[in-house]
Amino acid sequence: MFLENTVNHNEQFGWIEVICGSMFSGKTEELIRRLKRAQFAKQKVEIFKPAIDVRYDVEKVVSHDANEIRSTPVPSSANIRLLASDVDVVGIDEAQFFDEEIVAVCNDLANRGVRVIVAGLDMDFKGNPFGPMPALMATAEYVTKVHAVCTRTGNLAHYSHRTAASDELVLLGETQEYEPLSRSAYFKAMKEEKLKKAEEKNGK
Repeated sequence: MFLENTVNHNEQFGWIEVICGSMFSGKTEELIRRLKRAQFAKQKVEIFKPAIDVRYDVEKVVSHDANEIRSTPVPSSANIRLLASDVDVVGIDEAQFFDEEIVAVCNDLANRGVRVIVAGLDMDFKGNPFGPMPALMATAEYVTKVHAVCTRTGNLAHYSHRTAASDELVLLGETQEYEPLSRSAYFKAMKEEKLKKAEEKNGK
């Protein structure tokens, strides 16, 4: 759980909230919900996303359910530090695509009294911790892990299985390229793919 009010109102420090999970788990949806609540409360809000994320819109942060909020695309996390001045709340989407400096940037903002809300994939398609997300989760006051529904079993899913034939770590995609899977379904899929590659190799 995260709290929007601190008990000691004399404390001037902000905090970091991380929303993480697999593809199609509602991370961006939850990020937009929190940011819109802050805007409704007349707080000064700035939202940032990686410049490489142009799936739905060049500038806006858009969820899979087509909810959207205006944002500023930036090429690196250092730009956030420069642009996030005189704000109450900073939102950052797709944090896994940022460089490692994003951790220091978020902590600097929180130390200045800013509420920082970060959303991102906690694992890549290989099931490994993704980029700066582990460090962000470790330094955050509040971490919310959201889950998708496994397309094969109907159970909770927290793996992003890539169905597209690519070994690139960063591959922006949708339901054509990824599917959310439970632990058992993911490892079964990995086993099947490994077996298929071995058969193709032996068949050559």
